[in-house]
Amino acid sequence: MEHKLDLIALLGYVDPSYLNYQEWVNVGMALKYEGYTASDWDEWSRRDGGRYRPGECFKKWTSFEGSGSPVTGATITQMAKDNGWMPRSMGREDRELGWDDEISGGDYVVVDRNWIEGKEIHEPKDWNPVQQLTKYLQTLFEPAENVGYVTDTWQNDEGKYLPTKGASDRTAGELIELLHLCEGDIGKVFGDYKPEAGAWIRFNPLDGKGVKNDNVTEFRYALVESDTMDIEKQNAIMRELELPIAAMVYSGGKSLHAIVRVEASNYDEYRKRVDYLYNVCKKNGLAIDNQNRNPSRLSRMPGVERNGKKQFIIDTNIGKANWAEWHEWIEGVNDDLPDPESLDETWDNMPVLAPPLIHGVLRQGHKMLMAGPSKAGKSFTLIELSIAIAEGDKWLGWQCTQGKVLYVNLELDRASCLHRFKDVYQALGMSGHNISKIDIWNLRGKSVPMDKLAPKLIRRAAKKGYIAVIIDPIYKVLTGDENSADQMAHFTNQFDKIATELGASVIYCHHHSKGSQGGKKSMDRASGSGVFARDPDALIDLVELDITEALLKQEENKAVCKIYQQYFEKYNPAYLKEHVSQDDLLSAKAIEDHAKRAMPDQMGNAWEEIKQALQSVRIRSAWRVEGTLREYPKFAPVNMWFQYPIHKVDDSGSLKDIEPEGESSAPAWKKATDKRSSKAKEERRSKAEEFEDVVSNCNFGEPPTVLDVIAWYGSTGKEVAERTVRDWIKKYGYEIDRSIGFRIVKKEEQEDE
Repeated sequence: MEHKLDLIALLGYVDPSYLNYQEWVNVGMALKYEGYTASDWDEWSRRDGGRYRPGECFKKWTSFEGSGSPVTGATITQMAKDNGWMPRSMGREDRELGWDDEISGGDYVVVDRNWIEGKEIHEPKDWNPVQQLTKYLQTLFEPAENVGYVTDTWQNDEGKYLPTKGASDRTAGELIELLHLCEGDIGKVFGDYKPEAGAWIRFNPLDGKGVKNDNVTEFRYALVESDTMDIEKQNAIMRELELPIAAMVYSGGKSLHAIVRVEASNYDEYRKRVDYLYNVCKKNGLAIDNQNRNPSRLSRMPGVERNGKKQFIIDTNIGKANWAEWHEWIEGVNDDLPDPESLDETWDNMPVLAPPLIHGVLRQGHKMLMAGPSKAGKSFTLIELSIAIAEGDKWLGWQCTQGKVLYVNLELDRASCLHRFKDVYQALGMSGHNISKIDIWNLRGKSVPMDKLAPKLIRRAAKKGYIAVIIDPIYKVLTGDENSADQMAHFTNQFDKIATELGASVIYCHHHSKGSQGGKKSMDRASGSGVFARDPDALIDLVELDITEALLKQEENKAVCKIYQQYFEKYNPAYLKEHVSQDDLLSAKAIEDHAKRAMPDQMGNAWEEIKQALQSVRIRSAWRVEGTLREYPKFAPVNMWFQYPIHKVDDSGSLKDIEPEGESSAPAWKKATDKRSSKAKEERRSKAEEFEDVVSNCNFGEPPTVLDVIAWYGSTGKEVAERTVRDWIKKYGYEIDRSIGFRIVKKEEQEDE
């Protein structure tokens, strides 16, 4: 029969002697439920020599019947976990993290129990109890420190010898001196002991007033003992673990007693260090007796006999020199870092590069930061990227690989975010055939710091097959001071963990620092520590361009020409083909004149669309995309327009020569003066040009009256008085021609006539 987990192997972590009766029964019920045999339960139960009764497991087995809430293998799994077992998956997709797990640390597994060979212990050839005890005391204690020990015993109902409270009123120095004078009879120093029971000693110094935890003066050592495996295996594992052992003593029974340096400053630190020590030992195959945690615990005294076997020191000062060195080593061994490799080994067999996600910009499994100022439409850009990945389409001119994407929304409420996606889809003219490839995780008001969010995200995203995770924006989950390189390195490491665990690209959004950005390099614009510039594999930066009045007029001209051309193609394509030249197609005035002649009945509709188009042109902004890439060559800047809700790449080159805000190297005072002067000129020029446009267009190209001009301004929401219009007529070189019905004409036109 096949089992999801080998429960017999898991029971290797569970010592039956430490379980109460009901827990022992639960193991049997779980084994029967999962299809194991009574022999499996009996074999495991034999490890509890004190309570094991032949035939009892088989008798109990027959009484286990089905139940509405059965005891399953999960009970044994949990017992094994409580005793140090950790599931070790072979692949990412087989491991799920707990909801509140943090991704840190390692498995702390040093020993491969399948391959480790036992290490024998050897009884001293020349048995010298005085030498054994003297060495023990000199190794563990300072001369002035009080030592606790027990030689008196009592028997319980089962006939087992147990220690009494013992003594603690003498120092190590006094005991060593008395041992030198005892002529080999250690009973004169410690008192006689029963050879059937042996004797005990406490490994931490006491205050001489008692033998409880409160009487411990230095939390220097902890006891590591395992009596459920071969002595040789215990010895080998303890040494393989490099435990900082001050003294290792054979107990005269089933175990070794390792007195391990923990060097804690107080009881709380002692408990934490012992928990850590026991956890590492359990994960490496030592089923530690948890009852040995106490700092006042008794250990077996070397130099005495027990049931015909000697209790003796096997070794002293083995493993690492101290706790700090061992702790650092354990953490280092489990750093999950790869070993160095020779270039010669891979020169002719190079590994395959990760496939591209955004061709020429970012590979799958790598990281990208998008930075930009407020109102640059960064979120819209990332929504566009999500759609491009889902649809396998282009994003800002770069082809994207098709796949599933997770968009983590930290800023918008759920409804607004969903509407944005639909608005962008529609504005892009896409049908949404692959909307199932986009998942949105709405976390506004529910976000947590990034080091807490990362494991939650990994847990939710595991097995979903995402090739990209987009986090927008990161300031909502920022942990620490964004100007601290150390803290930001820890923060950005979370993105590495997400990318590694999911095999997906991580794309995140951040804001610019305050002030003008035009004169800075793209990698220097993101707010906070330089880590933000150095950490990602691709940095995409948005900087706003200053739109000149000339460029604005040019774009308005394009918009007007486009609408008239569409009307020609729909209502009079023959005229367009025969009479409209290429030059006329590029001139709003020329193509409008053609339109008045060829389709006068459509001019009203066309003008309504033109007004909307002109308004769209006036409210859009211009942006330049620059970048710093790690995996690909630097790309040429990409210029684009942001016309809500989407960005459109400037394929015509209109923005090529436009400088970003603050690009000029002129001093601040000169920039301000030039800006004021330029602004005044532009205002004067723009008013004259605006009035010229009104006169030219408000009456479908025919000379208008003053009332026509007033009505046109009124249609745009701008009320002007008749006196104002008459002032403009004089100021901008016009006059009223009475011969054609008091219509407004240019002065030179009348003179020409």
